[in-house]
Amino acid sequence: MTSKLMDYFNKQPRIGVLSTSSKDGKVDSAVFGSPQMIDEKTVVVATGKNRTFSNLQENPYAMFLIMEPGADIMAWKGIRVYLKLKESATSGEMLDMIKSQIAKMAGEEAGKMIYATATFEIIELRPLVDMGQGWENSI
Repeated sequence: MTSKLMDYFNKQPRIGVLSTSSKDGKVDSAVFGSPQMIDEKTVVVATGKNRTFSNLQENPYAMFLIMEPGADIMAWKGIRVYLKLKESATSGEMLDMIKSQIAKMAGEEAGKMIYATATFEIIELRPLVDMGQGWENSI
């Protein structure tokens, strides 16, 4: 089951939205292509110096929504991955590696926009559409 989730989570292309909120509950959602599941319980995200990063400094909880279009709305695939921030870093080997990868894939300017890495623990999985089924039926 974990291998299936990692394969699904990490495949490209995919549409992904990371939602965060400030300490006073102001919600932000942003499209992210960088999140990678590096083991069965850990996700790493590269972010700019932006609202997402600011929110994570105030509130460690986030949710990453992955969607894949289908022939009709009931055929769409996806999963909601609930996360808790373990650490963030504005320097280091991981950040340098991710900046380099992003620069190769999306150009030097995109790589320069990356300010930090955020490492999360996966705390819950839910299907894209929760009709009382387990997440494994939604991917």
